Amino acid sequence: MSCVIEPRENGPYLVKKLQSLTNSKGTDILPEKEVIALCRCGQSGNKPFCDGTHNKIAFSSAVENPTIGKWRDYVGSEITIHDNRTLCAHAGRCTDGLASVWRMGKEPWIDPDGASAEAIIAVIEQCPSGALSYSIDGQRVNPTARTDSINVSKNGPYEVNGNIALEDPSPEIGAPAGRYALCRCGGSKNKPFCDGSHWEIGFEDEKN
Repeated sequence: MSCVIEPRENGPYLVKKLQSLTNSKGTDILPEKEVIALCRCGQSGNKPFCDGTHNKIAFSSAVENPTIGKWRDYVGSEITIHDNRTLCAHAGRCTDGLASVWRMGKEPWIDPDGASAEAIIAVIEQCPSGALSYSIDGQRVNPTARTDSINVSKNGPYEVNGNIALEDPSPEIGAPAGRYALCRCGGSKNKPFCDGSHWEIGFEDEKN
Protein backbone atom coordinates (compact mmCIF):
# COMPACT_ATOMS: atom_id res chain seq x y z
CA MET A 1 0.00 0.00 0.00
CA SER A 2 1.33 3.45 -0.93
CA CYS A 3 1.25 6.51 1.30
CA VAL A 4 -2.17 7.96 2.15
CA ILE A 5 -3.21 11.16 3.93
CA GLU A 6 -6.53 11.16 5.75
CA PRO A 7 -7.74 14.56 6.97
CA ARG A 8 -9.74 13.70 10.12
CA GLU A 9 -12.87 15.76 10.73
CA ASN A 10 -12.02 18.52 13.22
CA GLY A 11 -8.71 16.79 13.83
CA PRO A 12 -5.25 16.11 12.41
CA TYR A 13 -3.98 14.62 9.18
CA LEU A 14 -3.38 10.90 9.63
CA VAL A 15 -0.51 9.92 7.36
CA LYS A 16 0.11 6.26 6.65
CA LYS A 17 3.32 4.70 5.34
CA LEU A 18 5.15 7.98 4.72
CA GLN A 19 8.70 7.61 3.41
CA SER A 20 10.08 11.11 4.03
CA LEU A 21 9.16 14.02 6.31
CA THR A 22 11.47 17.02 6.42
CA ASN A 23 11.23 20.57 7.72
CA SER A 24 12.36 23.85 6.16
CA LYS A 25 15.80 23.40 7.73
CA GLY A 26 16.31 20.18 5.81
CA THR A 27 16.08 18.02 8.93
CA ASP A 28 14.54 14.55 8.70
CA ILE A 29 11.82 14.48 11.37
CA LEU A 30 9.94 11.31 10.40
CA PRO A 31 9.12 9.18 13.48
CA GLU A 32 9.48 5.42 13.27
CA LYS A 33 5.75 4.83 13.06
CA GLU A 34 3.53 3.43 10.35
CA VAL A 35 0.89 6.08 11.06
CA ILE A 36 1.66 9.64 12.16
CA ALA A 37 -0.68 12.49 13.07
CA LEU A 38 0.19 15.94 11.72
CA CYS A 39 -1.32 19.05 13.28
CA ARG A 40 -3.69 21.09 11.15
CA CYS A 41 -5.30 23.33 13.77
CA GLY A 42 -2.10 25.39 13.94
CA GLN A 43 -1.92 25.37 17.73
CA SER A 44 -0.08 22.18 18.66
CA GLY A 45 2.77 22.62 21.12
CA ASN A 46 4.66 19.89 19.28
CA LYS A 47 4.44 21.07 15.67
CA PRO A 48 4.28 19.58 13.14
CA PHE A 49 2.81 16.70 15.15
CA CYS A 50 -0.64 16.71 16.72
CA ASP A 51 -0.78 16.91 20.52
CA GLY A 52 -4.57 16.99 20.89
CA THR A 53 -4.89 20.77 21.07
CA HIS A 54 -7.59 20.70 18.38
CA ASN A 55 -9.96 19.29 21.00
CA LYS A 56 -9.16 22.01 23.53
CA ILE A 57 -9.74 24.86 21.06
CA ALA A 58 -12.72 23.23 19.32
CA PHE A 59 -10.99 23.33 15.95
CA SER A 60 -13.35 23.02 12.99
CA SER A 61 -12.21 21.58 9.69
CA ALA A 62 -15.45 22.60 8.00
CA VAL A 63 -15.59 25.13 5.18
CA GLU A 64 -18.72 26.51 3.58
CA ASN A 65 -17.88 26.05 -0.07
CA PRO A 66 -14.69 24.04 -0.60
CA THR A 67 -13.51 24.30 -4.18
CA ILE A 68 -10.51 23.95 -6.42
CA GLY A 69 -11.73 27.05 -8.21
CA LYS A 70 -11.27 27.61 -11.91
CA TRP A 71 -8.15 27.26 -14.00
CA ARG A 72 -7.32 30.36 -15.98
CA ASP A 73 -5.28 29.94 -19.15
CA TYR A 74 -2.65 32.40 -20.31
CA VAL A 75 -1.82 31.56 -23.92
CA GLY A 76 1.58 32.50 -25.33
CA SER A 77 3.41 31.82 -28.56
CA GLU A 78 5.37 28.88 -27.12
CA ILE A 79 3.61 27.90 -23.93
CA THR A 80 0.23 28.14 -22.20
CA ILE A 81 0.36 28.75 -18.45
CA HIS A 82 -2.51 27.41 -16.33
CA ASP A 83 -3.16 29.15 -13.01
CA ASN A 84 -5.54 28.30 -10.15
CA ARG A 85 -5.61 30.99 -7.46
CA THR A 86 -7.60 28.96 -4.91
CA LEU A 87 -4.78 26.40 -4.67
CA CYS A 88 -1.97 28.96 -4.38
CA ALA A 89 0.07 28.75 -1.16
CA HIS A 90 1.81 32.09 -1.85
CA ALA A 91 5.30 30.61 -1.68
CA GLY A 92 6.42 33.35 -4.08
CA ARG A 93 8.64 31.14 -6.19
CA CYS A 94 7.00 32.38 -9.38
CA THR A 95 7.04 36.13 -8.68
CA ASP A 96 10.51 35.97 -7.14
CA GLY A 97 11.85 33.60 -9.77
CA LEU A 98 10.61 35.24 -12.96
CA ALA A 99 9.11 38.69 -12.43
CA SER A 100 8.91 39.31 -16.18
CA VAL A 101 6.23 36.58 -16.40
CA TRP A 102 4.51 36.69 -13.01
CA ARG A 103 3.96 40.43 -12.68
CA MET A 104 2.60 41.63 -9.36
CA GLY A 105 0.21 44.55 -9.65
CA LYS A 106 -0.27 44.27 -13.42
CA GLU A 107 -3.09 42.95 -15.58
CA PRO A 108 -2.99 40.36 -16.87
CA TRP A 109 -0.66 39.34 -14.10
CA ILE A 110 0.84 36.48 -16.10
CA ASP A 111 2.66 37.16 -19.39
CA PRO A 112 3.45 33.80 -21.07
CA ASP A 113 5.70 35.59 -23.57
CA GLY A 114 7.71 37.35 -20.87
CA ALA A 115 10.49 34.74 -20.96
CA SER A 116 11.48 31.59 -22.82
CA ALA A 117 9.36 28.47 -22.42
CA GLU A 118 12.33 26.73 -20.82
CA ALA A 119 12.69 29.41 -18.15
CA ILE A 120 8.94 29.39 -17.45
CA ILE A 121 8.86 25.60 -17.10
CA ALA A 122 11.76 25.70 -14.65
CA VAL A 123 9.81 28.07 -12.40
CA ILE A 124 6.53 26.17 -12.67
CA GLU A 125 8.36 23.01 -11.61
CA GLN A 126 9.21 24.80 -8.34
CA CYS A 127 5.55 25.53 -7.49
CA PRO A 128 4.82 23.54 -4.31
CA SER A 129 1.03 23.71 -4.43
CA GLY A 130 0.12 22.58 -7.94
CA ALA A 131 -1.51 25.96 -8.59
CA LEU A 132 0.61 26.38 -11.72
CA SER A 133 0.89 24.03 -14.68
CA TYR A 134 1.48 24.37 -18.40
CA SER A 135 0.72 23.05 -21.87
CA ILE A 136 2.90 22.79 -24.95
CA ASP A 137 1.22 22.53 -28.38
CA GLY A 138 -2.14 22.07 -26.68
CA GLN A 139 -0.98 19.14 -24.54
CA ARG A 140 -0.99 19.53 -20.78
CA VAL A 141 2.30 18.41 -19.26
CA ASN A 142 2.40 16.57 -15.94
CA PRO A 143 4.90 17.84 -13.35
CA THR A 144 8.20 16.02 -13.04
CA ALA A 145 7.80 12.99 -10.79
CA ARG A 146 9.16 13.45 -7.27
CA THR A 147 9.85 11.08 -4.41
CA ASP A 148 6.90 10.55 -2.08
CA SER A 149 7.53 13.09 0.65
CA ILE A 150 6.09 15.84 2.82
CA ASN A 151 8.01 19.03 3.55
CA VAL A 152 6.99 21.21 6.50
CA SER A 153 7.50 24.63 4.96
CA LYS A 154 8.66 27.59 7.03
CA ASN A 155 5.61 29.20 8.68
CA GLY A 156 3.51 27.70 5.89
CA PRO A 157 1.75 24.58 4.65
CA TYR A 158 2.69 20.96 4.27
CA GLU A 159 4.15 20.57 0.78
CA VAL A 160 3.14 17.13 -0.48
CA ASN A 161 5.04 15.52 -3.35
CA GLY A 162 4.83 12.30 -5.30
CA ASN A 163 2.16 9.65 -5.48
CA ILE A 164 0.56 10.36 -2.10
CA ALA A 165 -3.20 9.89 -2.13
CA LEU A 166 -5.42 12.37 -0.30
CA GLU A 167 -8.54 10.84 1.22
CA ASP A 168 -10.41 14.12 1.01
CA PRO A 169 -13.65 14.41 3.00
CA SER A 170 -14.91 16.42 0.03
CA PRO A 171 -13.82 14.15 -2.83
CA GLU A 172 -15.33 16.39 -5.49
CA ILE A 173 -12.58 18.90 -4.75
CA GLY A 174 -9.77 16.68 -5.92
CA ALA A 175 -6.06 17.43 -5.62
CA PRO A 176 -3.48 18.23 -8.28
CA ALA A 177 -1.56 15.11 -9.27
CA GLY A 178 2.01 14.94 -8.05
CA ARG A 179 2.05 17.88 -5.64
CA TYR A 180 -0.27 19.91 -3.45
CA ALA A 181 -0.12 22.03 -0.31
CA LEU A 182 -2.17 21.27 2.80
CA CYS A 183 -3.10 23.90 5.39
CA ARG A 184 -1.39 23.59 8.77
CA CYS A 185 -2.19 27.02 10.24
CA GLY A 186 -5.88 26.18 10.69
CA GLY A 187 -7.04 29.31 8.91
CA SER A 188 -7.53 28.26 5.28
CA LYS A 189 -10.93 28.98 3.81
CA ASN A 190 -10.40 26.08 1.42
CA LYS A 191 -9.44 23.27 3.82
CA PRO A 192 -7.73 20.90 3.55
CA PHE A 193 -5.79 22.89 0.93
CA CYS A 194 -3.66 25.92 1.76
CA ASP A 195 -5.03 29.21 0.43
CA GLY A 196 -2.29 31.49 1.79
CA SER A 197 -4.13 32.36 5.02
CA HIS A 198 -0.97 31.70 7.05
CA TRP A 199 0.34 35.04 5.73
CA GLU A 200 -2.77 36.89 6.85
CA ILE A 201 -2.89 35.45 10.37
CA GLY A 202 0.87 35.57 10.98
CA PHE A 203 1.28 31.85 11.57
CA GLU A 204 4.69 30.95 13.03
CA ASP A 205 6.55 27.74 13.76
CA GLU A 206 10.08 28.68 14.80
CA LYS A 207 11.18 25.08 15.38
CA ASN A 208 10.47 23.93 11.84
